[in-house]
Formats: sequence, C-alpha cells, structure tokens
Amino acid sequence: MPSATGGIARLVAARLRAAGIPLAPLLSRAGLTVGLIDDPGVRLTVQSQIKLLELGAEALPDDLLGFHLAQDYDLREIGLFYYVLASSEILADALHRAERYSGIVNEGFSLQARIAKETAITLSYVGIDRRSDRHQIEFWLISLVRLCRQLTNRRLVPSRVKVMHRRNKIPSEFRSYLGCEIEFGANVDEIVFPAAVKLMPIVSADPYLNRLLLKYCEEALAHRPAHGATLRSNVENAITTLLPHGKANASEVARQLGMSHRTLARQLAAEQLTFSQIQTELKTDLARRYLRDGDLPISQIAWLLGYREVSAFTHAFKRWTGTAPRQSRAQGRFVSAGKRIRTAARSRR
Repeated sequence: MPSATGGIARLVAARLRAAGIPLAPLLSRAGLTVGLIDDPGVRLTVQSQIKLLELGAEALPDDLLGFHLAQDYDLREIGLFYYVLASSEILADALHRAERYSGIVNEGFSLQARIAKETAITLSYVGIDRRSDRHQIEFWLISLVRLCRQLTNRRLVPSRVKVMHRRNKIPSEFRSYLGCEIEFGANVDEIVFPAAVKLMPIVSADPYLNRLLLKYCEEALAHRPAHGATLRSNVENAITTLLPHGKANASEVARQLGMSHRTLARQLAAEQLTFSQIQTELKTDLARRYLRDGDLPISQIAWLLGYREVSAFTHAFKRWTGTAPRQSRAQGRFVSAGKRIRTAARSRR
C-alpha cells in the first residue's frame, strides 16, 4: 500500500485531542493506533490517513477539515521536501522539484507541473481510490497554494482551481482564501496560475544548500518503492467522472485508459473482476456517500450516478441494498461518526 509521512493524520489527531474527542476508537476504525500516531518517524498508509480525515471531519464536526488544517500548520513540518523547494532559485524550479520528490512525502499521489503558457499543478492519485477522498486532496491543494505564496512572498492568486469531488455549495471560505472561482466536480485536480509566476524568485533561495538537499532527496527517492495504480482503481476513477454524463460504459473507460474494450475485459478477468461488477459496487458506494450529505437532493444523486430519472435510481438502489434511498436516509442509516460519538459521550455523563 502507498505510504505517507503521516503528517496530516497527526494534525487530525491533535485537533481531535484538543476537542476532547476520544482518539483510540477513531484510530482503530482507520486501521491505526495511538502508538503509530505518536511516533512521527513511522510512515502510515495513505488509505488510513484518508479514512482518519473522514472520521475526524465527522467527529469534530468540520466539513472543511482538510482546508482548515492546511491553513494552520507550519509548512516547515513537511521536512526535506519543503526545504528543497525553499532553497530553489525561481518558482518554476521549485515546482519541477515538487513534481520529482512529492512521493517522498506521500506515495499515494503524483504531482505534475506544467510550465508553459500557464503554470499548472496537477495532482493524480496512485493506487488509491480518488472517490474515497475529499479532505486530503483539499489539504494538498491549499498547501500548494500556501507554498507558492510563502516561497515568493507574494499573495499569488490562481487563474482557476479545479477539484474532482463534488460539493453541493462552494464554501465562501474557499473563494476568499484562493481569490478565484473553484470548479467542483471537474475531471481533474488542478491549480493554474498565470504564466508569469514561473519566473518569480524564491525569497529564501540558497543554491549551495539546494545542491546539498537534492542529494538527500535523490537518496530518499531511491529507497522509496515504486507504486503503480491498480487496474481497478484506474477503472473506478474513470467511471466516477463519466457517470454524470451517461458515458460510463466499458468501451469509453477502455478508451480513456488507452486500451481496447477486449483488452480491458481480459485484464479484468485475469484479476477475477468484470466491468459490470466494478460499476455496480462503485455506484452502491457512491450512493451511500452522497446520501450522507443531507443537503444533496435525491434527484441530484440520481444524476451524479448516471440516471436520468429518479425512479430508475430508486429501483437500482433497492436492488443493491433492499431499501429505497429516501427510506434509508429517513431511517438514519448514514448517521455520521461524529453524531455517534457525541451521543455516546452524552450517555456516559
């Protein structure tokens, strides 16, 4: 499993402790322990970190947990990765180094820097379901904007920001912090700055220190295992973006993955999977996630899953789970972890 330094998970743990919320039960549900969290030298699986962020957001409750955490921590806590960027000469150099060495911090995503007519930073998940995350990606997008601002000592404003997951409403805090519009439900996770920012000097540039740190980064990179995306995660990530457009069929997914329909079916069969099985399990999981959002209308959930009629979605959901979507929501099947914890805490008083 891809691993990370675990800095984000430890920020969540500190926030939970400060709020007086019992930590051990949430850590257990995320596959972690207090001992792992309290040892900053231990790397954590990216999936556990994503799960803890989700549980922490529900328990606090804070639906913008990743966004808030990204604004509060000292960027130097990122460690070697931060210092190699901060000692670069211009922002373009820093971004190219961020692209090469981001895996040292988190093996679960790949960062790409496009320095051309515009300066774009794109994040892609590796070996991790993109649909399973909202808070970690928001943490990193905001952290990257903070990094660019701190390195140049300028309040850089992106031309645009795109985020793959959906939010029913765009939080005003996002607009205020970023200074631009944010497109949720996009086909990419990306920050785009005007072209001119690439030549901005880094205020803490130190070419001698940078050459030394690059050696350490190369050594650290050499000791990191290579993680490739699984076929299933690639298929699921492609399906998720295609569902609302009614194009989530095997032929289109295969095309996006750069293979023929027959090759995709053969490779899935080798892993004892079928496209239909993956799509059904994905739709079921997405439906449950969307139903947790009480503000998201059933009609919009149906559209997000590729159904043009609510009745078709209702019929499918009953086939998957045995109950109708409205009934499941009304019965409180998707009560948040935060509500369960607060209820349990009140019962002990």
